[in-house]
Amino acid sequence: MNAQPRRVEHLQTDKGSVPVYTTAVIEQPWSSYSREDHATWADLFERQQKILVGRAASEFIENQQRFGMTPDAIPRFDDLNRVLKKATGWELIGVEGLLPELTFFEHLANRRFPVTWWIRRPDQIDYISEPDLFHDLFGHVPLLLNPAFADYMQAYGCGGVKAHGIGADALVNLTRLYWYTVEFGLIKQDDGLRIYGSGIVSSKGESIHCLESPAPNRLGFDLTRIMRTRYRIDTYQKTYFVIDSYRQLMDATAPDFTPIYAQLAQQDSIPAGNVLQGDFVYNRGTGEGWLNDGDI
Repeated sequence: MNAQPRRVEHLQTDKGSVPVYTTAVIEQPWSSYSREDHATWADLFERQQKILVGRAASEFIENQQRFGMTPDAIPRFDDLNRVLKKATGWELIGVEGLLPELTFFEHLANRRFPVTWWIRRPDQIDYISEPDLFHDLFGHVPLLLNPAFADYMQAYGCGGVKAHGIGADALVNLTRLYWYTVEFGLIKQDDGLRIYGSGIVSSKGESIHCLESPAPNRLGFDLTRIMRTRYRIDTYQKTYFVIDSYRQLMDATAPDFTPIYAQLAQQDSIPAGNVLQGDFVYNRGTGEGWLNDGDI
């Protein structure tokens, strides 16, 4: 354990912003959070709680309540872990910033979810290039109480460790799966399309854009389609993929991906904004879907 945790962010260079990685696991320095830190948590929490009414998946909101998350103060990891370990056997661990891929996969494979210990500054309220405490706790942690989603996250970690040994192309394919499910996934509920991806629920603008803008595509979940689809990290998404249930994620992760990686190596990647023949397309307003029988 590191007794004096650092705040590790992207480094600004003459070539632009570059990621900086750290492997340290730290105790949450809860007593060191300033009034400004707690106020930032409160501002972000209250803003997103209002925006997510009628937009977020019902289980996401319910699980935040199960954890006892409130805007009053930054949650203590120890308090959350008591609930989480009992429910699904997962544990939150404190980290200083971005983790190397293999380190991240190994934590997930062992049911440890890394949470950045520090929260963004007030001038970073609307955008920060790396995950901070608000993104990790508010966005990711609630769904770890869902058994099927919790199993999916562990299976993903195991798959990541394996892909790391296969090569860079396999990692690209697997990263796209994480991006379009864990970070930017939508789910079809009885009352329409709803958000479960952490990158959306922790973002004011993306929470509105993903469901209400006519611009992005909303396509049915398809494992190989997702693994072929490129994405951008500096704009709102051009495509979102919709699952029917969290169990669908776990079922999709069950097969050995090795032959899938070999198949994908023979195919071109797909630009994020494209809709292809055979895609299942959802209507943004009603949540109804249809099979695209021609390029649109």
